[in-house]
Amino acid sequence: MSLKQFRRRAGGIGLGVLLALAAMPACAADNEKSFEVYGFAQLDYIQDFGRVDPDWEDALRPSRIPTDKDAFGDDGQASFSVKQTRLGVKASVPTSGGPINTRFEFDMFGVGEDAGKTTIRLRHAYGEFGQFLAGQTHSLFMDIDIFPNTIDYWGPAGMVFLRTPQIRWTPIANERSSLAVALENPSNDIDPGQYREAADFPGVQGDQEYPDLTVQYRMKGDWGHVQLAGILRWIGAEVIGDKDPGPAEDLGVIYDDHDTGWGIDLTSVINVLERDAIRAGIVFGDGIASYMNDGGMDAGPDRGLVAGQLPGGTQIEAVQLTGLSLYYDHWWNDRFSSSAGYSYTEVDNTAGQTADTFEKGSYASANLLYYPVENVMVGAELLWGQREDFGGADNDDTRIQVSFKYNFGTKL
Repeated sequence: MSLKQFRRRAGGIGLGVLLALAAMPACAADNEKSFEVYGFAQLDYIQDFGRVDPDWEDALRPSRIPTDKDAFGDDGQASFSVKQTRLGVKASVPTSGGPINTRFEFDMFGVGEDAGKTTIRLRHAYGEFGQFLAGQTHSLFMDIDIFPNTIDYWGPAGMVFLRTPQIRWTPIANERSSLAVALENPSNDIDPGQYREAADFPGVQGDQEYPDLTVQYRMKGDWGHVQLAGILRWIGAEVIGDKDPGPAEDLGVIYDDHDTGWGIDLTSVINVLERDAIRAGIVFGDGIASYMNDGGMDAGPDRGLVAGQLPGGTQIEAVQLTGLSLYYDHWWNDRFSSSAGYSYTEVDNTAGQTADTFEKGSYASANLLYYPVENVMVGAELLWGQREDFGGADNDDTRIQVSFKYNFGTKL
């Protein structure tokens, strides 16, 4: 995205927010209607003592640490980023059947094709009425409350973390418990594995025939909460190639296969002392890597490359995964807090994946944050990450991050 395009897009969103604000006085007169603008401006200074993929230098993701130690240089790297800066709006409108609640929120951390860019990234865009929610928000398979008070953008590798489009039904929601079910957008990460190395091997693409089914149950009280979530998903792959063995090329699907993905995520937040908290989670399943905060592929070939073997001789296999996250958030007093912990993601690679495929990512951090006045935070964080590959190669990275954060918000 060019600077001109970025300014045009940012200006359009800013104009939309201003128009909404201009229209609010009539709504604000009715106490049942509400409109809130919120967010923060944040600068991160990162001093890396190793190297990571340059597109991901503003966050520590173990999967982006090169096991070829000189792939991105052998010295440290300094960077400054405002990508965590966030802007959001919330609105509530009364109806005869109850309020309609909506939320729109974005930050500036480019991912996917925009990885490495400071650009608009949608976080939330949904509406909620009664027991039903439709739009993009946190997956039911995750527990956002176990995310610790870190200043690194990406956070613990071994926790489930995904915001995704969905249709959600919450039949139970009270002070002690909640139960919700959702159909969520399927997105399969398929690894061609060793077959990528075959000169005549055709392309592979994910096949999302059915939505992912998720369910979440939570028990809560003054002590904290415990949550159990599950997922069931269809993981499909299509092999794209020349369907006509003759001289005329006829590209199309020449072979397809699928496997079943499933997962269980057990999480808890336990309140300790007056303001402290233990935040813990363990997740296990097959074909759930695309729901994890970092690392792995959903499926790969079930056998290695064999000379002369046709694509149809191989089946895809959902990759088994285990994730763990354990953090402790502590308040020293009203002005200082800290968060420290460890997390990892480990996968059981399939026989057909290559030696340089991600196998395990470890992540640890500790920080000291200072709040000089309301809505202002200055903090420093020490981070360490390590990547291990299927073939045994590994590498780690250590960095220090210093952040300045300024919150804002207003309700009308």
